[in-house]
This record gives sequence, C-alpha cells and structure tokens, in this order.
Amino acid sequence: MSVTSEFYLARAAECAREAEATVLTNVRERCLRSQEAWLAMANRLRKGERLRDEAAAEKALKVEAN
Repeated sequence: MSVTSEFYLARAAECAREAEATVLTNVRERCLRSQEAWLAMANRLRKGERLRDEAAAEKALKVEAN
C-alpha cells in the first residue's frame, strides 16, 4: 500500500479535531503531538516527491542534451 501525503494530512486533521473536542489536558497534548508528527511525515513525503521529480527532470534534460 502506498501512503500519500493526503493520508497523513487527513490523520493530522483528525488529531486536531480530537484535540479540540477533549477536555482533558493530557489527551489534548497527545493529540497535538500526534498532529505534529503526521504533518512532519506529510512534509517529508512531499519533499521526497519533489526531489524525485527534480532528479527525473534533470535526468531528462541530460538525455535530451545528448
């Protein structure tokens, strides 16, 4: 199964909703930490995708030049 940044962002949004809904401080803090982790994973995935796309474009330019 391939995970997408949309999956990570959906989980982050879910954590934000849970944090908003709870009255317990420790649960809210846990949800907010989880939200941060999901957002970090989404950002890492996006960065990897961007770098992969840039490398592919650079490789295509080199092939065209030859």
